Amino acid sequence: MSQSPAERHRAAAVAPTPGRAEPTGVVDDRDAGDGAELPPEGISPAPLDGEARDLPTRAERRRLAEAGRPFISVAPEKPQGGLRRFLYTASGGVINIGPSQKELQEQELIERIARPLQGSHNTAVLSLKGGIGKTSTTVGIGMALARHRGDIPCAIDANPDSGDLVERALGERATQAHQPPSITDLLERLDQVDSLTALQGYLQQAGRLHVLAGEQDPALSDSLTAEEWRRIHAEFAKYYPVIVTDCGTGVTHNAMKGILHTADNIVIAAGFAISGAQRALQTLNWLANHGYERLARESIVVITDKERVSDRVDKEAIQESLRGSCGRLVVVPFDRAVVDGDRINLDMLQEETRRAYMTIAAAMVDGYR
Repeated sequence: MSQSPAERHRAAAVAPTPGRAEPTGVVDDRDAGDGAELPPEGISPAPLDGEARDLPTRAERRRLAEAGRPFISVAPEKPQGGLRRFLYTASGGVINIGPSQKELQEQELIERIARPLQGSHNTAVLSLKGGIGKTSTTVGIGMALARHRGDIPCAIDANPDSGDLVERALGERATQAHQPPSITDLLERLDQVDSLTALQGYLQQAGRLHVLAGEQDPALSDSLTAEEWRRIHAEFAKYYPVIVTDCGTGVTHNAMKGILHTADNIVIAAGFAISGAQRALQTLNWLANHGYERLARESIVVITDKERVSDRVDKEAIQESLRGSCGRLVVVPFDRAVVDGDRINLDMLQEETRRAYMTIAAAMVDGYR
């Protein structure tokens, strides 16, 4: 069938030109004729063939965007210390080789600690032996949480043996002037607490860490029941995304059943003394045999090097025996600012000690679901 003049004209318009590639479906602005759409106002048109090409064409920009390639390279972060920081400061920022590997690791810990959370979470800190760093660990990780999280954490002293959580958080001198309200005082008036403001009337503040003191009267301290603990925990869970509970020694006193049932994970304090390591293992075995297999399996065992032990003690063997029975093992190195029994101040701790508490805090938050 013969074509009409109009049809022959249209066919000629779309016929491939000798020596020129077929259209690929991707329009290049440089090939557009006089009738091509002009670029939006404020965007320079693509240069013609032979002109300098300082800017990519729109098609190229589109391909770059689709590939996720940034247009501007990201400068390395500023180093925080050491020779790297000196070079950065001395050169006015011209020499910036970025943070060290240690600084990058610390930043990764901070990001894990600061992870946004849904709801409230409780970590119980316990041991079967006193004097091996349980309360100092509670305060250390509480301070790390308070420094690096956007919300405010809380630490509760549920130790039935006249715990000293407040003294380790605020210092003995700060607590000598007045006796702070205790967990017993709060429990007696819990029905009257109807807001965060009312609850904070029973708490002490160690920086951004809020602390509830334990009962100091031995006749009352061991009377806290599992049901009473649940009431206390339910009130704190309304306002605090992270609660750290200092449980005292042992796992069979009255409140422990309630504490373990409300715990998302646990921290078990241990030491390099043979008795401390053995009792940590006993704690893990007891938990596994009494319905708390997950808490035991995911537990964080913390060995605080509180004293110079005999050279006969094989520290590596102790760590290896505990490492196989828990989810994470962290060693807090010997630090005079920890073992002297006074206030735990992050700024006064050795760098390794501070990082150990950050590691524990990060592992805790990792375990919150």
